[in-house]
Amino acid sequence: MASRTCDLVGQVHPAHAFDLHALLRYAAANVEGFPSPPSKFSVSQFGHGQSNPTFLLEVSSGSAVKRYVLRKKPPGKLLASAHAVEREFQVLQALGVHTLVPVPEVFCLCTDSSIIGTPFYIMEYLEGRIFIDPKLPGLSPKRKRAIYLATAKVLASMHSVDVDAIGLGKYGRRDNYCKRQVERWAKQYIASTGEGKSDRNQKMLELADWLREHIPLEDSSGSQSGLVHGDFRIDNLVFHPTEDRVIGILDWELSTLGNQMCDVAYSCTHYIVDIRLDKEHQHEGFEVTGIPDGIPSLAEFLAEYCSITGKPWPVSQWKFYVAFSFFRGASIYAGVHSRWIMGNAAGGERAQNAGRLANVLIETAWSYIGRKSVLPQHPPSVATTARDYLEKPRKEAESPVQLKESGRFVPSKRVLELRTKLIKFMEDHIYPMENEFYKLSQSTMRWTVHPEEENLKALAKREGLWNLFIPSDSTARARELLLDGRNQFPINKESDCFLGAGLSNLEYGYLCEVMGRSVWAPQVFNCGAPDTGNMEVLLRYGNKEQLQEWLVPLLEGKIRSGFAMTEPQVASSDATNIECSIKREGDSYIINGKKWWTSGAMDPRCRLLIVMGKTDFTAPKHKQQSMILVDMRTPGIRVVRPLMVFGFDDAPHGHAEISFENVCVPAKNILLGEGRGFEIAQGRLGPGRLHHCMRLIGAAERGMQLMAERALKRRTFGKLIAQHGSFLSDIAKCRIDLEQTRLLVLEAADQLDRLGNKKARGYLAMAKVAAPNMALRVLDMAMQVHGAAGLSSDTVLAHLWATARTLRIADGPDEVHLGTIAKLELQRARL
Repeated sequence: MASRTCDLVGQVHPAHAFDLHALLRYAAANVEGFPSPPSKFSVSQFGHGQSNPTFLLEVSSGSAVKRYVLRKKPPGKLLASAHAVEREFQVLQALGVHTLVPVPEVFCLCTDSSIIGTPFYIMEYLEGRIFIDPKLPGLSPKRKRAIYLATAKVLASMHSVDVDAIGLGKYGRRDNYCKRQVERWAKQYIASTGEGKSDRNQKMLELADWLREHIPLEDSSGSQSGLVHGDFRIDNLVFHPTEDRVIGILDWELSTLGNQMCDVAYSCTHYIVDIRLDKEHQHEGFEVTGIPDGIPSLAEFLAEYCSITGKPWPVSQWKFYVAFSFFRGASIYAGVHSRWIMGNAAGGERAQNAGRLANVLIETAWSYIGRKSVLPQHPPSVATTARDYLEKPRKEAESPVQLKESGRFVPSKRVLELRTKLIKFMEDHIYPMENEFYKLSQSTMRWTVHPEEENLKALAKREGLWNLFIPSDSTARARELLLDGRNQFPINKESDCFLGAGLSNLEYGYLCEVMGRSVWAPQVFNCGAPDTGNMEVLLRYGNKEQLQEWLVPLLEGKIRSGFAMTEPQVASSDATNIECSIKREGDSYIINGKKWWTSGAMDPRCRLLIVMGKTDFTAPKHKQQSMILVDMRTPGIRVVRPLMVFGFDDAPHGHAEISFENVCVPAKNILLGEGRGFEIAQGRLGPGRLHHCMRLIGAAERGMQLMAERALKRRTFGKLIAQHGSFLSDIAKCRIDLEQTRLLVLEAADQLDRLGNKKARGYLAMAKVAAPNMALRVLDMAMQVHGAAGLSSDTVLAHLWATARTLRIADGPDEVHLGTIAKLELQRARL
C-alpha cells in the first residue's frame, strides 16, 4: 500500500535537532502567510530518504493548521559539493515558476548557518501518496500500470524542459556528463571509505575503470543533454491522494545538466535489484521475483518514455547506463554508511545497512555487465498492445457482446451504469484487498472477519451496489408483506438499496459476472452464496413473521446463513435419500441428523440455517421432505469440523460438518408447511445455479486476463509466450469457449425471466454443466501459462479453479443435469 506523506514522519533525530525558536522567528519574517504568533508549533522529521534531513513543520493558529516542509544540510563535516540545498532551491523555483513540471512551491532560502546550524529552505507540504515499494502492493493491476505510466510521463515532462528559457542554462556543464560523473563518484567513494569509515571494495575501483572505457559517444558533445534529476525513483514522487498522477517530484540534491538517459536507467534499477535500505537480506529485482501483474516490463517502460520524448532506443548503451546507476548508488550508500559511523546519517538506524548494500550494488553491476543481452534490439512491439488491453474498460476487454449497439443480449443503459460502477468498485477496493483477505484466511485468526470487509460493505450500500440479485417479483412480495401499505421500508431509509435494484435475472447476469472475478467480492455486495439462495427462499416462501425475523437482518448484511441439505452417509444428489429427521412434538420440531458441506456455517456471523429433512418417512417420495429455519445458536447444534476443498477451507466462510442432536425448533419456523421441501428446493436452485454460472463466467474472464498479461511479459526460448503459435491457438479456443458459454448462460437467464423455473429447466441444466467445465478449461490454461506460479497461492488461479471444480458437484452433479437435458431432448423427439 502507498504511504501518505504525513505517515512518513517521526521524532527529530537528536543529531539533527535545532533551535525551534530561531526557526520560528525566521519563518515568520520570511514566509508569506506564516502564522505569527502561532498558538502551536511542532516539528517532526521525515524518515524516508538518506540525504538532506527533511522536516515537517506544523503551525497552528486557532483551529487552522498550516504545514510546511523544511530541508537542510546535515550537520558535521561533509563531502565537497554534497548536500547543496541552494541548488535544490534554485531548480525547484525555476520549475515551479516557469513550467508545468509538478514540484512543491518553495518559499524561502536561508544560507545563514547561524539560524539553525546549516543552510536550509522552506517549501510547500504536499498531501499525497508515496510508494516506497516499487511492487505497489494493494493496488489493482490497472492502477499499478497507471502509476508506472504516470512515472514515465512525468520523467519525460521534466526531460523536455527548455533549461535556457527558464534560467537554468548555466545550472551545469552539458558536455562529458558521464565522464565527469564517473570521476565525481569515484572520488566520493574513496573519500567515504577506508580507515575509520565504510570498508573499501576493490571491485568498485575496477568498476570505475570499466565505466571510463565504455562512456557513450554522444556524451562528449552534450547534444542530448538537458535537465537531470540525479535520483529519479518512484519513491521520490508524490502522487495525488486518489488519482494516479504525480503532484510532486522530490529530492533534487543531485540535479544538474547532463545525459538524461542516466535518469531513465536509474529509475529502472528495481527491475534488476531491490536496494531499499529496509531490506536486510533479499535484494532480487522484478527479473527474479516476477513482475507484479499490471506493471510494465522494463522494456515496455523504457519504450513508453522513448515514445513520449522521441529519444532513440538505447540498446547499444543501456548496459553502461545501468552499470553507472549501480556505481553511483554504491558510492552514495558508502557515503550514507560513513555518515552513520560518524553519527549524522539522516536515515537513522536504517543507514547501518548502507555499507553492505553498496557491495550488493557493485556485485550486481558486474553481473549485469556480464550479460550477453540486456535489451531487445527494437522497442517491444507488444508494449502498446499490452497497454491497450489493460487500459480498456473491462466491459470492452472482456466481451464482444458488450460492444454491440443492438442485439438480443445488449444490457440497458441503467445496467451498463451499474456495471461501470461495479467494475470501478472492484478495481478500487476489492482487488487491492485480496492479499489482505488471503493473509487473514491463512492465519490463526482465519475464522474471524477482516474489519475492512465491513467497511467495504458499508461503501457498497452507499454506492447502490447492494442486494442486486433480488428479482423484481420477489421485491414486490417483500414490499407487500413488510411495508403494510407504507412507503418507507422498516429497516431504514435506504429501502431501495436493501431490496436491490429491481433487476431481472438477465440484467443481474451482467453484474454477477463481474463479482465472480474475485472469490471475495460477492459477499461484499451481499450477493454471495448461500445467502442469496436463502434470501430468495424467504422472499418467495417465507411468511411475514419469518421475513421480519430473518430476512431483514440478512438484507441488511448483519447476519449470514447456511443451507444444510447434503449428508455424509447417503448420496445426496438424490434428495430422496436424505435421512435427517424433523419430528413434530407439540409446538416444536425436533431435528436429528448429520449434515456436511454446509457452506457458510463456519462464519462467525452465521445465525440462520435452512435445514432440509424428512417430516414424514411414509409419505409419497417427494412429499416426505420439509425445510425449516433453525437458529445457529440452538442447543444441540454442534459444528463437527470445517471441510477442505483441494486444501482450501475458504475461511472465514467455510464448509462445515454439523451434527443435530435433539435440536428443538419452534413449529412456526417451518417453511410453507410439511412436505413442501422439494417444491422449495426447485424454486431455490434455479436462480442459485444460474448465479454460480454467472460468477464462473467472471472467474474465467479473470483467468483470461491474467493469462494474457503473463504471456505478454514472459519469454521462453527466445520470444514472448504470446508469440508462440501454440499459445495463440489455445487462447483463441478459450475465448471461443467462454463466449459460447456466456451466451448459453444469458439465454438461460432470459428463459427464467420469461418462462419461469420449470420451463427454463433445460437451459438452466445446460448452463450448469457448461459453465464449470468451461471455467476449468480456461483456468487450467491460465495456470499452465503461469507455470509453477499458477499452482501456488501467489495468484488467485488455483483458488478459482478449486471453486469451479466444486460446482461440477454442488447444486447437482453434471450427471443429474445431463439426465435432465437428455430427457427433454427425447420428449421433443417423441412429439
